Amino acid sequence: MEFKIENVQVYGVDRAIIASGNPMRTKFLNHQTITEKDLSRGIKLGSVPTGTGHDNYLKGIIVQMDLTAPLYFWKQAQRYHWFDFVSSQSTMHCLLKFDISSQCVKETNKEILAIMEKLIKQYNEMDDQDEKKKDKWRELIASLPCGFCLGATMTTNYQQLKTMYQQRKNHRLKEWHTFCEFCDELPYFKQLLSL
Repeated sequence: MEFKIENVQVYGVDRAIIASGNPMRTKFLNHQTITEKDLSRGIKLGSVPTGTGHDNYLKGIIVQMDLTAPLYFWKQAQRYHWFDFVSSQSTMHCLLKFDISSQCVKETNKEILAIMEKLIKQYNEMDDQDEKKKDKWRELIASLPCGFCLGATMTTNYQQLKTMYQQRKNHRLKEWHTFCEFCDELPYFKQLLSL
């Protein structure tokens, strides 16, 4: 299995770019179409250094996606506060139903996959009344390789993606490079952040 980003939806681009001008308005404007002035201001504010607060309007551009990634990627992605799980596949509910070998990245050690298959077979052969079955389940869940891929529906925003992009564009993991390339293709992303 490979890293995938699918079913992407982006909301609020126009509204957020227009709203970037709210701090300087004495009268609240309610226009619906982006003007050149709005876009110019959005680019100027979107490209300020992260953490200054002047790019807060980027929070109004919401991105939802289905992301399939290995566990080693998810451990890093979870550090971002506004990269929220809507719902994800569950190892607790489906571990015994997954085809572990095909659900892992190709670099996952084949010996580890063989051990997982053996553990699953042992678990399935145990009687439900066997007290050791709970211990075998814990061994199974604890032995799942980091190369195992899970899918999740995520919600985030351009301000958070800006932070992720800046911190991960030169990361050692190829998945982060793919993620940053995905960000480059989002509407106005490169333009607003002056990338």
